[in-house]
Amino acid sequence: MRRTIVITAGPTREKIDPVRFISNYSTGSFGYELAREAVRRGLKTVLISGPTAIDAPRGVKLIEAESALDMKRAVLKELKNAGYLIMAAAVSDWRAAAPAARKMKKGAGQRVLRLVENPDILAAAGKLKKRAVVAGFALETNDTEQNALGKLKKKRLDMIIANTLSSKTNPFGDNITDIILLDRRGGRYIYRRKSKRKLSKIILDKVLRFTI
Repeated sequence: MRRTIVITAGPTREKIDPVRFISNYSTGSFGYELAREAVRRGLKTVLISGPTAIDAPRGVKLIEAESALDMKRAVLKELKNAGYLIMAAAVSDWRAAAPAARKMKKGAGQRVLRLVENPDILAAAGKLKKRAVVAGFALETNDTEQNALGKLKKKRLDMIIANTLSSKTNPFGDNITDIILLDRRGGRYIYRRKSKRKLSKIILDKVLRFTI
């Protein structure tokens, strides 16, 4: 069990109608790098991925999850048999309250799209985990460390990896990025201008050495 790791990656898509959806700019690259590194270390690796254009690393168990609800079901199921969970996916916070059954046509004037909040997968995992180490990601546009620390405590995580989206840094698309890694014991580590492959090694070092 301790040698099984669940990693989530990519965006989710929340349908508005059969041809449109709400999503974000996540490419899934960070999660896929984490999965590759986990396989290299001999871990039984479950990759739960939203829609991406990346081929799954050889050796992983790939579970495709289009929506946030799909991803929640998969994560909570796989977490039961895992020793580690890293939530690197960019899960949509909202979904359409009532997706249209047919393509919405122009000509009807303005439309109001009512949104409802998606469940917080990380918070649910934090409550349900037993002996698993749970790490999350936090992408912020301001007050990055303060917001990440709040999420770490509120969601009962063991670790959180935070980065900032700004005019100078774009974690969604750039391979070179900065992160702040915080853990629930007060550990604080800053890594600047490193590739996602290098950061994946660092993150897995921290996660695998963390004791409950």
